[in-house]
Amino acid sequence: MSNVESSPQELLCPSSPAESRGIGQGSGLGGAEILAPRLVPLGGPRAMTVRRTLPQRSRSLIGAWCFVDHYGPDDVGAGPGMAVPPHPHTGLQTISWLFTGEIRHADSAGNHAMVRPGELNLMTAGRGISHSEYSTAATSTLHGVQLWAALPEAARFTEPGFTHYRPEPATLPGARLSVFMGSVAEQHSPVATFTPMVGAELVLDAGTRLELDLDAGFEHGFLVDSGRVQVAGTEAAPAELAYLGTGRDSVMLAAGDEAVRLLMIGGEPLNESIVMWWNFVGRSHEEIVAFRATWQAAIGAEPDGDFGGLSSFTLPTGQQDAPLPAPVLPTVQLRPRANPS
Repeated sequence: MSNVESSPQELLCPSSPAESRGIGQGSGLGGAEILAPRLVPLGGPRAMTVRRTLPQRSRSLIGAWCFVDHYGPDDVGAGPGMAVPPHPHTGLQTISWLFTGEIRHADSAGNHAMVRPGELNLMTAGRGISHSEYSTAATSTLHGVQLWAALPEAARFTEPGFTHYRPEPATLPGARLSVFMGSVAEQHSPVATFTPMVGAELVLDAGTRLELDLDAGFEHGFLVDSGRVQVAGTEAAPAELAYLGTGRDSVMLAAGDEAVRLLMIGGEPLNESIVMWWNFVGRSHEEIVAFRATWQAAIGAEPDGDFGGLSSFTLPTGQQDAPLPAPVLPTVQLRPRANPS
C-alpha cells in the first residue's frame, strides 16, 4: 500500500530526535510521547481509509522511519479490496507487514511476490522504481501496516531491489516476538539496512510486564494495533504511536487485562532533513519537481521530464491497469518545521 492521496502536501521532515534524561528504566526518565493518528482517505469514496501516525506536526521521523500507515481490519470480501496500479517511488524503502490477508506485489525491477502475515516484504526504491499492489481474490479481511524508511544521502540513488524474509517467532515470558529488521532481545534479522534500525512485532499476553533492552543510541516508536499497553509508564491505546527518545537502554511494556499486539520500530537518528511529496522522498523541492516530471513522461502523461541525468522510470511487467498519474504539485512550498526538543 502506498500514498495514493489525491492532494498530498509537500512536507519538509527534519530529523530532530528527543533525548531522554539519563540511562535505564529506573533513572528517573520521563514517559513516552503519544502520537495520535489522523484518518487519511486514499483515493475515491470507496477507497481505504488509513490511520497515519508519521509524519505529523509533532514528529517527522523515528530513526530513518518516515511514514507509518495502519489499516484495517477491513472487510474487502464484497468490494474491490486493495487495488493500487503501478506508481513510482524514490529515495526510500517500503516495508509491508500484514496481520491478516494477502497482497500481490509486482515491481519494475522484475520482482513478483506475495505479501502474507508474518512476512517482511521490503522494496528499495533507490534512484527510482514503480510497483503495483493488489489484494487477492481469496482475501476477505485486510489488516496491516505500511511503513517507509528514508534512505540516507550516501545511498538514496542506489539500485532498486527487493527482499522477502519470514522471521521465526521467539517466545519470551508472556510474549511472542518476530524481529524482521535489526536485533531485539537476542533475536536477529539478516535483512541488510542502509542505516542502523530495528523493526519487530510483539504480542503480549494479558497482564504481561516485559522489560526489553534497547540501543541507547536509537530513538524508538511502539505502534499499538490491539489492546492497551503502558510504554515506559505511559498508556497507549490502539492506533496510537508511543515515542521514546535516545538515551534509554531499556523499556518496560505492561499489558492491561487483554492481549496486546504492537509494532516496534526504531533506529539511529537520520540527522538529515528530507522532503516528502506523494510517493517521492528527496532533499529539495526542485528534486521533487524533477521526479514527478520524469514519472509523467514515462507514462506518457506530460512532456519529457528531467530525472537529474539518471534513467527514467519503467513499469512492472504483466500489468492490466493503467499507471497512476502524479497529482498536481502544491502551488506553494511549505516552511520547514522542527520537532520539539
